[in-house]
Amino acid sequence: MSGIRQTGGATGGTIHHMTTATEPFLDALAAAGPAADRGGKMDLYGWLVGSWDLDVRELTSDGTTRRRPGEWHFGWALEGRAIQDVWIVPPRSAGDAPDASDYYGTTLRVYDPRIDAWRIQWTEPVSQSYLSMVGRRQGDDIVQDGEGPDGTRIRWSFTDITPDTFTWRFEASTDTGATWHERMRFAATRRG
Repeated sequence: MSGIRQTGGATGGTIHHMTTATEPFLDALAAAGPAADRGGKMDLYGWLVGSWDLDVRELTSDGTTRRRPGEWHFGWALEGRAIQDVWIVPPRSAGDAPDASDYYGTTLRVYDPRIDAWRIQWTEPVSQSYLSMVGRRQGDDIVQDGEGPDGTRIRWSFTDITPDTFTWRFEASTDTGATWHERMRFAATRRG
């Protein structure tokens, strides 16, 4: 893979073409499975490892619902002590020109034995969206709680979980959790 590098400052200098190898980076990031020292705690999200097709329903700012396909890929990372994903809406196969309402982000989920829960970091560079959450099992579901940049409480939930399907919901509350409003829902199906 080739890239471009500029030296000599932001307003001038020399542009160098360089070759970068992604394999060493990906080898250092990826893991074959969960770390042995985390026991069964990695199972909470471990079942997600693999690739999923999405049917995405998003409530837009004007109150209408926008429906699009997407893709979601999960893998073991950081010596098996984390699970990282890449979330893409619409899918790369759609071939559409990028839009400001598209998503191409990543989530890093790390089990924290000090709180017996998962620390979650979402990053989406197109919209400059950054979220921190804590994830735990609640009954048969997985619920991630956090706060948006504007102080709104947010909740991401994995529900209706089977080996090959699940529902993911993004909800927000402006009244400290008394009521929740759904902003986005994914129907996910595991790729064969």
